[in-house]
Amino acid sequence: MDIEKIRTMAIEPIVQSYDKRDTILFALGLGYGADPLDEGELPFVYEKDLRCLPSYANILCHPGFWAQDPQFGMDWVKILHAEQDLVMHKPLPATGTIRGEYRVAGLEDKGEGRGALLHQEKLLYDIANGDHLATVRSTLFLRGNGGKGGFGDRMAPAEPVPDRRPDKVVEIATLPRQALIYRLSGDWNPLHADPAIARKAGFDQPILHGLCTNGLANRAILASYCDNDVARFKSMFVRFSKPVMPGETIRFEFFEEGGGKLRFRAVAVERDAVVLDRCLAAVA
Repeated sequence: MDIEKIRTMAIEPIVQSYDKRDTILFALGLGYGADPLDEGELPFVYEKDLRCLPSYANILCHPGFWAQDPQFGMDWVKILHAEQDLVMHKPLPATGTIRGEYRVAGLEDKGEGRGALLHQEKLLYDIANGDHLATVRSTLFLRGNGGKGGFGDRMAPAEPVPDRRPDKVVEIATLPRQALIYRLSGDWNPLHADPAIARKAGFDQPILHGLCTNGLANRAILASYCDNDVARFKSMFVRFSKPVMPGETIRFEFFEEGGGKLRFRAVAVERDAVVLDRCLAAVA
């Protein structure tokens, strides 16, 4: 792995436009519309009074899977998404043109044979008025790299969820083909579509995108704590602890801490496996 090339990598601001089809497709990739009589979800999948999900910010203006570029020397097949932090400053417009400013914030070396953590930051701005809409930070776990040193910033350690019964539980079923729908919104990592690539990475089948699981958490919070009002959703941090297999049911366990602060985790019901842990959200 070439640390200096990663540290000095520069990506020009990325401008992306999206229309009502893009907004609706993203919501469909998160399973919205499964119940055609659920009027609470209708604004996310119907152009009348259309709303854009906050978690769409995670993939807007994405620079692509640049880790595949051989010049960086990264074992990209073994890369896993470790953490994702989203702060909404203003709601995303239902349709619009967004500018994304991207940087590699730091590389945290875990040691030879133990991998490394790559921290990235993205700022999103509305081209129409210059508003700063969102700040997105993400961490990738480079399982096949490590022992080469590091640089820059790192995310603060995440706190465990409380050791008590959750205040609210929400279950969302995923589809066996969910990853194939979700990837149409721009996350083209073949790990989520190609069985051969999945086997090389150590999985029996293509796994669900971490950001799809993240979006399901966004969906659960909006429905349970925001009355599906996107303006009330302020922030969300998740740690990806285990992959989700398309078709599994995800149980979200929420712990209310007052002042709109939530801690939560997510469990794949069929395996009783915690797939998101040490998560934190804020709502108005």
